[in-house]
Amino acid sequence: MSAHPELEQIHHRLTDLRNELLEHPVYQVLDTPERMRQFMQLHVYAVWDFMSLLKALQRELTCVTVPWVPSAQPEAARFINDIVIEEETDQLQNGGYASHFEMYLSAMEECGADVAEVGGLIAAVREGKTIAEALQTADVPEPARQFVQKTFDIIASGDVCAIASAFTFGREGLLPELFPQIVTRLHHENYPQFSQFKYYLDRHILLDGGEHGPMADRMLVHLCGNERERWRIVEETAVQALTVRKRLWDGILEAIDASAEMCERT
Repeated sequence: MSAHPELEQIHHRLTDLRNELLEHPVYQVLDTPERMRQFMQLHVYAVWDFMSLLKALQRELTCVTVPWVPSAQPEAARFINDIVIEEETDQLQNGGYASHFEMYLSAMEECGADVAEVGGLIAAVREGKTIAEALQTADVPEPARQFVQKTFDIIASGDVCAIASAFTFGREGLLPELFPQIVTRLHHENYPQFSQFKYYLDRHILLDGGEHGPMADRMLVHLCGNERERWRIVEETAVQALTVRKRLWDGILEAIDASAEMCERT
């Protein structure tokens, strides 16, 4: 399928925002194990809420209720189901299967990062609290809180084009370009305690860069067709997704800088 003109124009108009993320100074400060752990402790929330974004798309594009009925979007349904398999039950480094979120938690534990905060969020959600309540109960740091809340605001809109846009422009089409920056840092610093983290990053680069990104683009074309209003929603949501990602990166950088200043004073 050739690229849709509306999709091409959106990609072009998002170039500056994407470049701000690709050239963000946060990658340059990940030069000690402690700073890498700080990064992971905030980034993990984006790893977690990704699954809800994916599941929202699965709910919209496939039938997950009984009695079952066929999907009106079979190609999009196949794409989403393929991603669910890889995101929810991917191959572990040493055999077996786990979700990417669980892989990330294992990587955090391997390097000594604190998993208590994100564990508190999961516990609050299991108890039936709303997302806003769970974020507050778990005392999630503000940059991560804003990121997660925006994700769930998009999901709550119920607009499949908006959800697909956040999924495509904020995740599948973005992460294969962001994560190599972190992999390069891990190679440069040669941190032995981050092998599982590197595996997680490599898996995303392989899966998202090889197949998922182009398939996500095709999904948007199928969903939006030639409806200008749908494409307007796609672009508006894409800008929101990239903007809130930049705020998360800004927040991580500020947290690392604040810790460095505190160490200097002591």
